[in-house]
Amino acid sequence: MITLTNIKYVIIILPVLLLISSIVVYGFLAKDNSIEVFGDVFVGVDVAYENMEANKKRIDEISSYTNLFVLGCTGITHNETKLNELCQYAYDRGLSFIVYTERALQHQWVEQAKTWWGEKFLGFYFWDENAGFQIDLSLWLPVMQADNYTDAANKFVNAMKASWGRMNYSNFEDRPLFTSDYALYWFDYKVGYDVVLTQFGWNYSRQLNVALCRGAANVMNKDWGAIITYTYTEPPYLGSGEQLFDDMILAYENGAKYIVVFDSDKNYTQGILKEEHFKALKDFKQYTIENPRENEYNQDRVALVLPQGYGYGFRGPNDKIWGLWEADALSFELSQRIGDLLEQYDKKLDIIYDENLELDSKYKKYILWNNTSYVP
Repeated sequence: MITLTNIKYVIIILPVLLLISSIVVYGFLAKDNSIEVFGDVFVGVDVAYENMEANKKRIDEISSYTNLFVLGCTGITHNETKLNELCQYAYDRGLSFIVYTERALQHQWVEQAKTWWGEKFLGFYFWDENAGFQIDLSLWLPVMQADNYTDAANKFVNAMKASWGRMNYSNFEDRPLFTSDYALYWFDYKVGYDVVLTQFGWNYSRQLNVALCRGAANVMNKDWGAIITYTYTEPPYLGSGEQLFDDMILAYENGAKYIVVFDSDKNYTQGILKEEHFKALKDFKQYTIENPRENEYNQDRVALVLPQGYGYGFRGPNDKIWGLWEADALSFELSQRIGDLLEQYDKKLDIIYDENLELDSKYKKYILWNNTSYVP
């Protein structure tokens, strides 16, 4: 029998059910949208300052036209409460995310993260600029001295692996491990990174760094990407919105799987993205919709093969080899040759190393450092 009490329950319950249904539907739509729009590329922002409200605001600002957020501040990622809160916040807004850390998180947390956030939890960004520190003789050097170039390469890889062992790296092993660098990407991959982001910054050649990073990734069957960083040492730090857009297009058309914009001042206290940069991100989303990538962008590429262990940075005549030796005659010769090859092949050129190399069909032509070539 229908009573007044029953009617009250119906009136109360129906709106609640409708509200819950709308939340569930909205959640699924938000999470699916970023995947459908960007396809095989992750595009987003690396926020490296600690203010939680500012991080959440940034997520809210970008979540409708990006699909990736990098938690880039150890003040958050080394604090489990803050880490969980911000991961959940990004997840709830449909963003995949990467966690920057300088120490191994507890195995239990990693297992919980996989359960809570599934495939949206992409992995860890563990240290950065490892090879760059070496070549620029930073305060922390994996290799202090070496007998020759190959010895330096082996010592670098072994020293980095030893450091990982002390950091309990095994806690990371079933999630991809990311880093970013600006030189010697091949050796970052040799250490064991799954993804290296080449840094687009200053006035360095973007296409040259793509050739070096993508070549290493391709030979080792890894992924690669680009992170757009500083153009200036002082505010505004980043280049213009137009420059940012051009950098993202270049990375996209070269096949990058990850395209990230760095968002922090040099003191790691606040963001540096302006309205023109947000517009560039929005415009880039539209570009990917109108210009879906072809699966064949890996085809018909040419590889320049460098000598094994030749750790030269290719940033100019004053660059060094492993930070331990001055540029030699080969440095100058190769730099000129790379310039000519980039002009000839542009996006079709990769740069790799003569290290247990199989001259197979990965490339249509191999141009060796000793002026010989091979066509599979």
